[in-house]
Amino acid sequence: MQLYEEVLFPVCSPALAEGDPPLRVPADIARHTLLHLDYRDDWRKWLRAAGVEDAVLDRGAVMNQINLAIDAAVGGQGIALARTALAARDLLDGRLVRPFGPNLAVSYGYYVVCPKRYAEETKIAIFRDWMLAEVAAEREALGALLQLSDR
Repeated sequence: MQLYEEVLFPVCSPALAEGDPPLRVPADIARHTLLHLDYRDDWRKWLRAAGVEDAVLDRGAVMNQINLAIDAAVGGQGIALARTALAARDLLDGRLVRPFGPNLAVSYGYYVVCPKRYAEETKIAIFRDWMLAEVAAEREALGALLQLSDR
């Protein structure tokens, strides 16, 4: 059972978004530091989807874990591509903002899995239902942030 259908989107600290120069449209990314995860391909795909052609991809920190990139973005070190589930708490608490869209669809997500023969056992059902309720509440709290495409 799927918990999250993931997408990637840019995030940064509120101070960076409102700084000099401010982030108002995707093309503004070209004047800021990008935070990369292992490779620069996700940014390349996102920039293409956003219609940005002049961003420099060969600069900015490359990290091997998404939480490091998110932490760097919280700290104002640049703009990261975040995943919904992993950035949700920082977005809800105001440590991160989404300056604009679009969302970049990805082929992975988060699922609750167990052997079929155990799926309806009480302890499994209680845990699954709790997880689904937590995710639903988080997605509702994120509301318009998850629907942001262009502005």
